[in-house]
Amino acid sequence: MKQKLLVIVGPTAVGKTALSIQLAQKYQGQVISGDSMQVYQKLDIGTAKITPSEMQGVKHYLLDILDVKQRFSCASFITQATQAADKINTHGFLPILCGGTGFYVQALLDGFQLGRDQQASEKVRHKWHDYAKEHGQKALWDKLNEIDPVAAKKIPLANELRVVRALEVYEKTGQLFSNQADHDEKFDALVIGLTTNRQLLYDRINHRVDVMVEQGLLNEAKMLYAAGGMSLPAGKGIGYKEFYPYFAGEITLDEAIATVKKNSRHYAKRQLTWFRNKMDVNWFDLILHPEQITQIEALVSQWLTR
Repeated sequence: MKQKLLVIVGPTAVGKTALSIQLAQKYQGQVISGDSMQVYQKLDIGTAKITPSEMQGVKHYLLDILDVKQRFSCASFITQATQAADKINTHGFLPILCGGTGFYVQALLDGFQLGRDQQASEKVRHKWHDYAKEHGQKALWDKLNEIDPVAAKKIPLANELRVVRALEVYEKTGQLFSNQADHDEKFDALVIGLTTNRQLLYDRINHRVDVMVEQGLLNEAKMLYAAGGMSLPAGKGIGYKEFYPYFAGEITLDEAIATVKKNSRHYAKRQLTWFRNKMDVNWFDLILHPEQITQIEALVSQWLTR
């Protein structure tokens, strides 16, 4: 039987963290961060990292595990998130993955092995991604449909990563992906997505950046800048890199803050596009419709007893 994993996704500033705590308290859960920047120590404000008081006693994983000079990859995330989910499950709690790094979340749910899979071939994957780039995702999906129509029927055309994975499995092993998909996917996941009206979301992002600046965001950015800035694995994060030109005397502080807001809004738009096109998500708007929490809880309860 696959392991239950509750997943909460969505763009920045829509209330994912608050929902994760609420559901963790109701369903005896513990939270795994699905954010590629929250793994870094001392980067608390700019990553909107949950504070100890906000945790309300709920145990969290994959927070503050690396120095800013250390590299964190999708393969590392898969390994450590899987280990955390196993540990949470063993202790009798519900694993709740909460975060907005879409590629990481999807890779975990789709059973990608990436760096852990010794048979995985970067060359094969690049070949198929290049094929999609040249001929389009429909042509790529058609290739899979010719080889393994059962798998193709289950994989959305827009889910290029999954289509490539299926083609890679066939090319490397000669086995149909549809014959091994159940073994490839470890989790029985329910994905809850939060979103809201586009303009309201952008207003919330702008306000959040102002609050972050008041809380001391510049100190975190200055620390990264002094340690190496863009040369650091953690140094390219939105909310930090925009201040480097300011520290160098090239732009004003107001210009830097405006750029953080702009980049954050653009990132939120990319997050929404990713989750809508590449994952099977149950969407809710708790900002305009807080009463939808009852629908979320009903959906989770039904899934847990399935």
